[in-house]
Amino acid sequence: MKLKVLLPNQIILDQPVTKIIAEAVNGSFCLLPRHIDLVTALTPGILSFTLPSGEEQFMAIDEGILIKCQQEVLVSTLNAVQSDNLETLKQAIENQFYILDEQEKATRSALTKFEANIIRHFQEMGNL
Repeated sequence: MKLKVLLPNQIILDQPVTKIIAEAVNGSFCLLPRHIDLVTALTPGILSFTLPSGEEQFMAIDEGILIKCQQEVLVSTLNAVQSDNLETLKQAIENQFYILDEQEKATRSALTKFEANIIRHFQEMGNL
């Protein structure tokens, strides 16, 4: 099978695999090359996959969609972090979430300033 993991702005993974384990709304499932085609919603969690060499890889993903069509498996998600070790994956997730949290704080601060400027502008218009 060929696994392709898509983020909104990039393709984070595009390589052949022999097995995929993912988490859907109704529980975990395993995909092998001869399984039937399917579409399912994924929950935030760990996507694991086995490379043709037998090496197991892990990817933490946000919620998303998985589509298996013949030998191609597409996963579309908002955010993902990959590692070959669950411990390193944990550290990468913490770092990624810290970056996202800081970006969210900056965005909220900018939005608050924007709202205050709009309110001030309307108040000034009312005083004319």
